[in-house]
Amino acid sequence: MSDLPRKAVTRTAKLAALPLGFAGRATWGLGKRIVGESAEIVGRELQQRTAEQLFKVLGELKGGAMKFGQALSVFESALPEEVAGPYRAALTKLQDAAPPMPTRTVHGVLKERLGEDWQELFLEFEDKPAAAASIGQVHRGVWHDGREVAVKVQYPGAGEALLSDLNQLSRFARLLGPLIPGMDIKPLIAELRDRVSEELDYALEAQAQQAHAEEFADDPDVLVPAVVHQCEQVLVTEWIDGIPLSEVIADGTQEQRDRAGQLLARFLFSGPARTGLLHADPHPGNFRLLPGGPDDAEDWRLGVLDFGTVDRLPGGLPTPIGESLRMTLDGEAEAVYELLCAEGFVKESIDLDPEAVLDYLLPIIEPAQLAEFTFTRNWMRSQAARIADPRSPAYQLGKQLNLPPAYLLIHRVTLSTIGVLCQLGATVRLREELEEWLPGFVAEDDEPEESAAEA
Repeated sequence: MSDLPRKAVTRTAKLAALPLGFAGRATWGLGKRIVGESAEIVGRELQQRTAEQLFKVLGELKGGAMKFGQALSVFESALPEEVAGPYRAALTKLQDAAPPMPTRTVHGVLKERLGEDWQELFLEFEDKPAAAASIGQVHRGVWHDGREVAVKVQYPGAGEALLSDLNQLSRFARLLGPLIPGMDIKPLIAELRDRVSEELDYALEAQAQQAHAEEFADDPDVLVPAVVHQCEQVLVTEWIDGIPLSEVIADGTQEQRDRAGQLLARFLFSGPARTGLLHADPHPGNFRLLPGGPDDAEDWRLGVLDFGTVDRLPGGLPTPIGESLRMTLDGEAEAVYELLCAEGFVKESIDLDPEAVLDYLLPIIEPAQLAEFTFTRNWMRSQAARIADPRSPAYQLGKQLNLPPAYLLIHRVTLSTIGVLCQLGATVRLREELEEWLPGFVAEDDEPEESAAEA
C-alpha cells in the first residue's frame, strides 16, 4: 500500500474489522474450552492472535491508528513473554516504519509549500524516504549551504485521518484493554486525540525542537538537531546519523544498552528543567545512539528526534512529584497521602488508608530506592500483574486513585520511558538523575549550601 488510506469508508472498514475479529476469536476460544483445553492456554492464544491482527492493521493504516500503535508498543514489556515474543518484531517495525508516500505526492507538497523552484533549495534530495511515521515521512537531502538535512513532509489529509482513526478506536477501547494489563486504553486514546492538532502544526514543533537544540548545543551527552527551515507541512532540520534505539533493543551490547538507558533517563528529567518542555513521544524510533560521548570517541551520545508532541512545563516537572517520591521512600505515609489528596490523586469522596497507599507505591518506585537499578521485562510484568490482578489489594486500591489532567501526559511519558528501559534491559543510576533534576526530590535541608565564592 503506497498511499495513506484516507477514504473514511476504507479506513473505518479496516478498523471495524478489529472488534469483529476479537468476537470471532472469543467464540473460537469458548469452543476450545468446551473440548477441554485450559482457560490459561486458550487465553494466551486469544491474546496472541488479537495482538497480531491489531498491529498488522495499525501498520497498514498509518495516521491515528499507527500513532496509537506506537504509543501502545512501548508497553510490550508488560506482556507475558509467551505472548510478547511472537510479535515483538512487528512492534519494533511499527515504531519506525510504514509504507512510503508516492514520489509525485512528495514533490507536489514541496512545490506547493516551498515554491515552484523548491529543488534549487537543495544540492541533493533523495526521493526514497529515509523513514516513515504516523503523519509524515522523512527524506534525506543536502541544503543549499551544504548542510546534510532531514526533510519532514506531512501526508496530505493526515489530520482528518488521525482524528477519524482515533474516534473509531475509542469506540472499542474496552476490547483493546486486555492486550496491556494495568493500562487503561481509553484515556490514552483521548489524550492522543487532544494532541493531534499540536503535532500537525510544524511551526509549534519547530519552536520546541529549536529550544532544545539551543539548550543542548554544547551538551556532552545529548544532541538535538537544529531547525533549518519550516513552513506549513514541511520541516527541515539538520540530519543526524546513529543507531536507532530499536536496533539497540534488538542487538545492542550491554554497554550500549546501559549508556542509552542512562541518557534516556537523564533527558527525561533534565529536559523540562532546562527548557520548560517535556518531550512527550518517547518511543524507540525517536532516539539514536551516536558515537563520541563526553570521554572519548568510543563513548556514546543520545540523539533525540521528533518534537511534535511536547508538554509545556514552564517551571519544570511539578515539585509535588519529587516531594511525594522522596516522602514515599522515607516512609512518611500520612504526608504522602495529604499531598496526593491536595493534588487531586485522591478525590474528596474517597477515603483510603495512608499505609495501604504507601504499600501500593513502594514497589513501583523501587528503581529510585537504589544507587543503580536494572530494568527488566520481568520486573515490568510483575508490576503490571500486581496492579491488574482483580484479586490483588493493589488492584482494588488503584481503582480508587485518580489521575488529574495536568499529570496525564507526564504519567504516560514516564511510564513509556520505563517501558523502553525495560526493553533495553539497562542498568541505570536513576536516583542520581532524580537528585540532579527533579524539583522537590532532595529536601531543602539536604541541599548543599553555596560557598561564599559561588554566592
